Amino acid sequence: MTDRYIALDHAARHASRWLDSLATRPVPARASAGEIVSALGTELPGGPTPANEVIDLLAGACDPGLTAMPSGRFYGMVIGGTHPAALAADWLVSAWDQNAVLRAVSPAHAAVEDITSAWLLDVLGLPADSGVGFVTGATMSNFTCLAAGRDAVLRRVSWDVAEHGLSGSPRVRVLVGAQRHDTVDLALRYLGLGAPQAVAADEQGRIDPGALADALSEVPAGSPVIVVLQAGNLHSGAFDPFAAAIEVAHSHGAWVHIDGAFGLFAAASPATRPLTAGYERADSWTTDAHKTLNVPYDCGIAIVADRAALRAAMTMGVTDYFIQDDAGDPCETVPESSRRARVIPVWAVLRALGRDGLAGLVDGYCRHATAFAAGIAAIDGATVENDVVFSQVSASFGSDERTAEVTRRLMADGTAWMTGSRWRGKAVLRISVSNWSTTADDVTRSLAALRTAASASV
Repeated sequence: MTDRYIALDHAARHASRWLDSLATRPVPARASAGEIVSALGTELPGGPTPANEVIDLLAGACDPGLTAMPSGRFYGMVIGGTHPAALAADWLVSAWDQNAVLRAVSPAHAAVEDITSAWLLDVLGLPADSGVGFVTGATMSNFTCLAAGRDAVLRRVSWDVAEHGLSGSPRVRVLVGAQRHDTVDLALRYLGLGAPQAVAADEQGRIDPGALADALSEVPAGSPVIVVLQAGNLHSGAFDPFAAAIEVAHSHGAWVHIDGAFGLFAAASPATRPLTAGYERADSWTTDAHKTLNVPYDCGIAIVADRAALRAAMTMGVTDYFIQDDAGDPCETVPESSRRARVIPVWAVLRALGRDGLAGLVDGYCRHATAFAAGIAAIDGATVENDVVFSQVSASFGSDERTAEVTRRLMADGTAWMTGSRWRGKAVLRISVSNWSTTADDVTRSLAALRTAASASV
């Protein structure tokens, strides 16, 4: 057996031990970054080390510093846990080592991307001729979609960003819901568009179409405008009223983008599809496959209805040594040139689940979130602060101080990870259900730990 295969064998054994530990290990890490540094050692050796020994050192030193994020009892962020088909496919992605830049360079990658893009547009109910790009995450998906939107609305007023840049251009006004995710603002900053104008939202975080109409009426006629809506509020899981908001936005000539980092896949289930009613009329959409779809990091998905607008914003131009294809190349839909073939695990999950399995995955998140809400409502002094319509639950335990203490005690217990946050001016404990492996038993164990933390915090 060569050094390569010995190292791979060691890595597979360590990976299996890690995965086997998830059912019973505490969710929080047991060691600090400083302790991991000491275990790894800070001095770079002068000579070589066998690859399998490197893997053994890495796995042994890092294990106590790993958070059990793939566990069915991690609810701290909407990040999911890798589905078995996606994990195995991702190992192949690394072994195949394909640069996903050009169709001619890796026909296998291009074929998988073509199929997967069509499947995603189908299950999400979005226009079949949309452009699709696979980026690093929701932040870069928002960046990519909003870049296409920025350039498109400026072209309508005869300004070419690619040629002239933004200096001297007409101002692009961006309107967002008051409870949008911060990554929207970050993407706008990267794009040179500055801070957006916040529009009033209701108690669940849904944008108010009337307030949006009022804000748009104050924009000078003919000005370039982008409106950003949301599919899945971070704290409530609520969805903006898409039909009404898109109608008013389009009546003012706005480009409409929907940030659906975890909520876009609500459209994949008949039970939750009504939450997305009308969203197919938007101009672009963001989602993140490592959240609801449970593929490994990193895999955001940028979807733009006008494929030409996406390519105009992202295409690098003619490079002499690139073997370009008339059918289009993967690099024309994303900011990166060199990138891993991150679409392959997405294909693997969709192929493994099928249409019904994907719907069942989404329904499972909602079922567990509902169970959490019911269990929390039965705890003395606890209040479920949101209408549980999707995968998010936000709860309080009386005063801000008690809510913070419940959160601290729960994290110290280690059975489950739930994130403390602030919403609508008060401290909350936020639960995000987004892991394929979460079971009813995981929910029961987590609720028991939460009840103990709450009783000790009276």
